[in-house]
Amino acid sequence: MFQGSMVALITPMHPDGSLDQDALARLVQFHVDAGTDAIVAMGTTGESATLDAGEHCEVVRRVVELAAGRVPIIAGTGSNSTQEAIELTRCAQQAGVDACLLVTPYYNKPTQEGLYLHFRKIAETVDIPQILYNVPGRTAVDMLPETVARLAVIPNIIGIKEATGDIERGRDILRGCGPQFALYSGDDATAMELILAGARGDISVTANVAPRAMHEMCAAALAGDRATAAAINDTLMVLHRDLFVEANPIPVKWALHHMGMIENGIRLPLTVLSEDGQIRVSQALQQAGIL
Repeated sequence: MFQGSMVALITPMHPDGSLDQDALARLVQFHVDAGTDAIVAMGTTGESATLDAGEHCEVVRRVVELAAGRVPIIAGTGSNSTQEAIELTRCAQQAGVDACLLVTPYYNKPTQEGLYLHFRKIAETVDIPQILYNVPGRTAVDMLPETVARLAVIPNIIGIKEATGDIERGRDILRGCGPQFALYSGDDATAMELILAGARGDISVTANVAPRAMHEMCAAALAGDRATAAAINDTLMVLHRDLFVEANPIPVKWALHHMGMIENGIRLPLTVLSEDGQIRVSQALQQAGIL
């Protein structure tokens, strides 16, 4: 079972928006060296919505190759089309990932029954461990704990990334799904509390720029060491906040550019971080001891 700090990896790009393979190799090595517990490629933070299917699969394959078994790889393969999600999940399975992360179907606004049937169909079609992903602020659909509990009995649906930041929601999922089902935070600001409440880890944006600290914070929280986890988390709270001054992944990509890790490439309709945002993110990096 996956646990700890799992980075929601950005997809590095050249200024013209083309994929930057050299920077991708640097980032994977950065996370291996820092002790990141798993890498999530092609999630929301990876700009999955702006890459075509060929590019999506290419990035997943390349991350698997670069990791070379040193760290587990989870691929984002969700879509608002059930068939496309199946195809992306098959592609990730063929690439050799350890699991897939599937976001709730966005824009369509399915019912709870539609969500259940969507995820059941993917799980029954592609035999690979699958993690559900609930982020209603992005998708305009909220998968309720009762629906999660129905899906949790499907053998290869192993957990959920819950990104509402609602600790009580997390407790409801833990109560309803049992100990074999893994809960992961998708909200850095509340991740420590959710782990202390029983979650297995955090699929993290902040880990892109502070991988060692996020690994250590999650490890302490998993061990039940609130004091150590809180001391580390306190230094990171400014990043948890200011890496979201504009839509993710705009601020975190600029932060990595500012750190010299990647070029300043991002795809429309996302834009480079504003000047005001750059000041805030630069100050946050300094306050967190990154720069």
